[in-house]
Amino acid sequence: MSPNTTDSGGAQAPTGALPSSRARQRRLISALTALAFIAIGAVALYAVSLVLDAVILLILSALLAYFIYPLTRLLQRRLSQPLAIVVAYLLVTGALAVVMFIVGSSLMRQLSSLAQTVQFLLSPAGEHQTQPIIDFLNKLGITRDQVATIKNQLLSQGLGALSGLLPFLSGLFNSVIDLVIVITLSVYFILDGPRMIDWLSLKTPATRRDTINFLLRTLDQSLGGYFRGTALLALAGALCTGVVLALLRVPYAALLGALFFLLYFVPVIGTFVIAALCILAAIPQGWVVMLTVAIFMALLMGVVLGQILAPRIFSRTVGVHPIIALFALFAGAELFGLLGGFLAIPVAGVLQQIIVALWQRWKSQHPEQFPQVSA
Repeated sequence: MSPNTTDSGGAQAPTGALPSSRARQRRLISALTALAFIAIGAVALYAVSLVLDAVILLILSALLAYFIYPLTRLLQRRLSQPLAIVVAYLLVTGALAVVMFIVGSSLMRQLSSLAQTVQFLLSPAGEHQTQPIIDFLNKLGITRDQVATIKNQLLSQGLGALSGLLPFLSGLFNSVIDLVIVITLSVYFILDGPRMIDWLSLKTPATRRDTINFLLRTLDQSLGGYFRGTALLALAGALCTGVVLALLRVPYAALLGALFFLLYFVPVIGTFVIAALCILAAIPQGWVVMLTVAIFMALLMGVVLGQILAPRIFSRTVGVHPIIALFALFAGAELFGLLGGFLAIPVAGVLQQIIVALWQRWKSQHPEQFPQVSA
């Protein structure tokens, strides 16, 4: 009987060790899978960096088509598709041209005024007026020689900026060419976008078709609505800012309005930056105007945009989480420059919405894994 017992115990030892061995294998497979995904992601980022300019142009054209597509759908109720696309692009291009003309003319006037002011300050009469400032700097321990050195450095930097005018014009010409390419690609996206959606919805494998349709609906309702709503809020805030600053005779009013539209897309920090710029621009007009601008910016961003318009516009959408948006902004800027940082926010939003949608769907399909917890 004793030998039988010994044999039985020896036979049971491998059986008990089998689950732990399988568990180690599963952990090893999971670790290798994670490493494989990291390696694939690194290779994909490296491949994207090799064709970064083309990828950025493609993303910009897709975003432009995504924003203009609703307008073309609206115009197609009364016009044919080609004519609706032409009219939509003419309207958008005309609006952008008017904004650029207003901003450019205002900026040129301000630069001309700034050049005249600098020229006056460098004259003997201007030096006489800046004497109280120099005396105040002397009290802080800054000597006249240091002030003269700073002045010479500013002059050399100004001359350097003038010498870099030709490369700037060359870059501007390249930007115009890129803009033409983006517009052309966006037209093709508008023309063939519905076909792409239909192919994904109807021509993909039947076992995956339901998941693909679910993701397409989720992205269009949440992410698409979020970015369209952000653009609408940015436009409303830019118009209000430009008009109010112009009425208060704050310099650079049109430029600050355009910056409001651009910086509103930068999560969390963008609104603080534009508010600070508006307040700083109002300082030369006196403390009353500066205080008025500060109160206006607080009411505009905190009450009008934040409490009144945003809840109504985003009632059916989900925004990009601030942590994800900030990480994407800095990571994209570090990897692909400032424009890469801005474009990284929509990409991060797409990934966030895909993960959230898949999680919610899996949660609804497996309710037994999420038992109700009584309060």
